[in-house]
Amino acid sequence: MTLGEISSRISSGGTPLSTRSDYYGGDIPWLRTQEVRYTDIHDTEIKITEKGFKESAAKWIPANCVIVAISGATAARSAINKIPLTTNQHCCNLEINPAQANYRYVFHWVSKEYERLKALGQGARADLNSGIIKNYPIPIPPLAEQERIISILDKFDALVNDLSSGLPAEITARRQQYEHYRDRLLTFREAV
Repeated sequence: MTLGEISSRISSGGTPLSTRSDYYGGDIPWLRTQEVRYTDIHDTEIKITEKGFKESAAKWIPANCVIVAISGATAARSAINKIPLTTNQHCCNLEINPAQANYRYVFHWVSKEYERLKALGQGARADLNSGIIKNYPIPIPPLAEQERIISILDKFDALVNDLSSGLPAEITARRQQYEHYRDRLLTFREAV
């Protein structure tokens, strides 16, 4: 199948005019492609106002969409929004039909396909577009098999994230241990 065939809706967003300060600083989460980083999104760096939302092409998307960045340096990166939010026009938002596919399975597949998707980019900035995303093929095993795959990949993902958060603490502890033994080994008593 294709990503379009397993999606109940595909959309992109819009950007309120950046020159209008009354469009920004509200409480509507607004996602930019630089925040699409192969993770679950629980908040956005920038919020827009109701006026900014109404007077732009920004659209609400429900939680648990697969978001694919389609522009420039971030093209082909993906994420999942865990909250309803709005996006800029450089995000292709896939609302996955749960009768056909699990959104987490689709996320893992799209993440795996990063290099191939990115290679499909066009123009000087190697941009993608919703048509490329919509027509991109994806194998669709039975839902039970998708769940099994998700379970394994999510466990590995959690392990990697635990390592990356635990590693700095481990390095700090080893540095302190080194300094302790260095100081003890290099502290000499004066001869009497």
